[in-house]
Amino acid sequence: MQRVKIVSTGFYLPPKVQTAAELAPLIGKSERWIITRSGVAERRIAEEPMDEMATKAAKEALGDGPPPDCIINASTTPLQLIPDSSPFIQRTMGMEGIPSWSIHATCLSFLVALNNAAALIESKVYKRILIVSAEAGTPFRDFEDPKSAALFGDAAAAAIIEPTPHGESSAYIDWEMNTWPDGAELTEFRGAGTRHPPNHPTKTSEKDNLFQMKGKQVYRQALLRIKSNLTELYTRNKVSPKDFDRLIMHQASGPAVQMAEAFGFPPEKTVNIIGKVGNTIAASIPLVLATANKNGLLKRGDLLLVGGTGAGLSVGFSIIRW
Repeated sequence: MQRVKIVSTGFYLPPKVQTAAELAPLIGKSERWIITRSGVAERRIAEEPMDEMATKAAKEALGDGPPPDCIINASTTPLQLIPDSSPFIQRTMGMEGIPSWSIHATCLSFLVALNNAAALIESKVYKRILIVSAEAGTPFRDFEDPKSAALFGDAAAAAIIEPTPHGESSAYIDWEMNTWPDGAELTEFRGAGTRHPPNHPTKTSEKDNLFQMKGKQVYRQALLRIKSNLTELYTRNKVSPKDFDRLIMHQASGPAVQMAEAFGFPPEKTVNIIGKVGNTIAASIPLVLATANKNGLLKRGDLLLVGGTGAGLSVGFSIIRW
């Protein structure tokens, strides 16, 4: 257990809304098909770069407090490959000289960043860490793959992490993450790397620069591997689903969020925002957390289970005392 505290959160949703009815003709499906299959009635479409979205979420999380002494960008869609996006985010925030870097673990990026931040604060390297996730992934949807194109939306969310004051119970208790590389080809963006270099005449195709996913296989693998991941975490900490006040889960799809019931979490414990925002990739987990916090669903002392799945295939969950 690490005595660290999520002291504040913030989020930003781009103002442009794309409804299922508006998306339907682009992917050759009906509005009803989109909502039934994906659970997403609408999503946000960014018209600004990810560093601007990140800044808006970060400033809400920072509030009137002091600047952070460390910035971790936990996002999947970068401004460019080099440098990583964190210097651009820091510059857009009007700051300089603060150590900053990026953590890329696809949809689990925020969770991995939180685990790293907890260790850095516990070891007294930093005292006030900003974690921010900003995703502008909708331009990379493949409209010829309607099952995945129906899922995604753009958003940003952030959190401030500090040491827990004396007399308070907030803590980062434990985490469990596993990766099964046999699922690496199930969720892909193949372009922009050394395997498919940009503009290469023979190695790279248009599809390599669009998101590709085998949704049914991901869902089946996730069912099995979430169970084994949570069993290990529960056993080590002597807890069960009934001990948690809230489940803060990556909003991969409507069916994926509903999967929580199969793992012992009734709908009233699961924060569900998928229908209004879609799958916002790495911004998903902090967006659920920040939305729950803003709506008064989290009380200090609540026990939270936070996590989900990511491309790889990875599964990760953390136990947090809010």
